[in-house]
Amino acid sequence: MKPRSLRRPEALLPLASIGITVVAFALIPAYTDAVIAPFDVYNTLQIFARLGLLALALGLTMIAGEFDLSVVGTYALGGMLTVQVGQEHWYYGLLAALAAGAVIGLVQGGVIAGFKLPSMPVTLATYITLLGLTSALSGGLTKTYANASVTLWVDQTVLGFFSPRSLITLAFFVVAAVVLSGTRWGRELRAIGGDRRAGRVAGVPVDRLVVGTFVVSGMLSALGGSLLSFSLGSANPDPGVQPLIVAAAAALLGGVSLAGGRGNPIGLLGGIMAVALLAEIVTVAALPVYVTQLFFAGLLGIIVVIDAPDLHRALAQQRTRLVREQPPTMKRELS
Repeated sequence: MKPRSLRRPEALLPLASIGITVVAFALIPAYTDAVIAPFDVYNTLQIFARLGLLALALGLTMIAGEFDLSVVGTYALGGMLTVQVGQEHWYYGLLAALAAGAVIGLVQGGVIAGFKLPSMPVTLATYITLLGLTSALSGGLTKTYANASVTLWVDQTVLGFFSPRSLITLAFFVVAAVVLSGTRWGRELRAIGGDRRAGRVAGVPVDRLVVGTFVVSGMLSALGGSLLSFSLGSANPDPGVQPLIVAAAAALLGGVSLAGGRGNPIGLLGGIMAVALLAEIVTVAALPVYVTQLFFAGLLGIIVVIDAPDLHRALAQQRTRLVREQPPTMKRELS
């Protein structure tokens, strides 16, 4: 990677985020009585596995210039279908969850692309609907998954630090990175996220890309819910808004732009790993939970300010004005 490319937000934000959290994690013994053990690394990767696919799903729609609020609803429904359909055969539950995620994404993407609607109100309505549907399927109760062998398998230790669940999650980030960097779909996805009208003029199949992105988002969210239900041996009809907040924070830390057209899965991986490391630091150091919440709130505020296009434009205009008003010698220094 060229030095200049490292200064771009899609590279700088995830590198800075993961760098700061790794240093803070390594220095835990210096400011607490805790000692870092291999289990702490394993647990960090388990946190990553819990929310990684959700962050990837949300991040891909953000790159396309959309925002899929329904990911948590699909996450909950996928987990519930996995438990209820897959009691005898786990793959029936997994297939049911993936099929539901694909249908949800297809319907949402079709409505958004077909009627040229903004994604946030559509996906918010879907999110509320899915939570109601999940609660109806479960009677509002947490459902238990009785197949203990699957639960033990997905969380068994692999190579000392990993689990099948974290490796599966990591594999999807790698696949997404290869697809977005090495295929036409990835280039066109960023194009429609940056300027949808220009994309249409250039002949990019905008509607098909939007629908496809929402289908992928739905399937990734449902798979994340399935893996979580396998791990916990249960499914909760309402996971709350915390997963959405964390996924959004991870996407922004990963260098995805609020305006769309910027970001990549490797950056998203860095963002969610930074979030997972922060959560583990809070646990190991026995810090109050509100520390994480305050960190996310402050971080999101900073990112919003940095990412604001009007602010960038105002700063550029101010810099141009200063250059014009200064003597020639000062102009050379400012430029």
